[in-house]
Amino acid sequence: MNPAIEHCLRAPTTTPACDTVAQWWPAFRPLLSEWDATISPAIVGGYRADRAGWAFCAGYQAALRRMVPGLGHDAAAAFCVTEDGGNRPRDILTVLEPLTDGRYRLTGTKRWATLGPDSTEMLVAATLAPAGAATQGGPPSPSDGASAPAAARPGIRMVRIRTATPGVRLIDMPPTRFVPEVPHARLALEGVVVDAAALMPGDGYSDYVKPFRTIEDTHINAALLAYLLREARARGWPRGWIERTLAVLDGLARIAPEDPSAPGTHLVLTGLLDWTHHLFAETAPWWTAAGDDPAALRWQRDTALFGMSGATRTLRATRAWERYGVRAES
Repeated sequence: MNPAIEHCLRAPTTTPACDTVAQWWPAFRPLLSEWDATISPAIVGGYRADRAGWAFCAGYQAALRRMVPGLGHDAAAAFCVTEDGGNRPRDILTVLEPLTDGRYRLTGTKRWATLGPDSTEMLVAATLAPAGAATQGGPPSPSDGASAPAAARPGIRMVRIRTATPGVRLIDMPPTRFVPEVPHARLALEGVVVDAAALMPGDGYSDYVKPFRTIEDTHINAALLAYLLREARARGWPRGWIERTLAVLDGLARIAPEDPSAPGTHLVLTGLLDWTHHLFAETAPWWTAAGDDPAALRWQRDTALFGMSGATRTLRATRAWERYGVRAES
């Protein structure tokens, strides 16, 4: 069994109440250095969370470190891709403009920067402008990157910047209907000048944006299951449900280190997430029986979180089957 899962079977079931990022982050941050595999802090962080929102954050931060191993233990990071038009390559209008001194200028806006003003680092997707191109007209005419090969897409790069960098401005977004404790912000990049070292290696879309969807699904769902595992132990939920949860958690832990772009990874993850959502659904009568218990009310409020990205997961599985030469059934 994965050591983090073993830990969750032996750890106390009580956990302190936590209402803000300022309370959650100092408690979660040590896990990033105490546990080796990135899925482990997601699981332990989810187990120690007093609500789904902080389990989500634990999975999200662990997922970022699975994708960017050098991110470090002290960075409360945000993955900034989505703009007003969406998150496809053609929607990324933030521009990275080469300057004559070897540096770059970053200009544009992003939405849904998770952790908002509480974050300390941003991983920003931007379209690389040709050398000498002006930013006033936006990036070169992008094609539809949803199906185009990398050579036909606009050149996307990921840029790593500190939120304290001059020209970076964060604007709070209203709380969401679910997990409202987790803040989000709009990110305004107003001519932010960065060194070449801030550019992350590889293609920003195929090496970061696309695989992160798979990595995020794996880590966040593992964290949410671990959160429910603690609640199950504390509330005396059926042992059979706990055993099925352990099986799925172990599966997520095993798939986490695999290539997030491989079709086999996508198919296995699809099955695991299907089981995960069945496990979530099984808890409904137990939460209902808890009445006005604050944890029960929060879980019932936050269930909208679990339906997100369903269409993306379906498309991901369909394309995985196609790579095996098999027509996927609906």
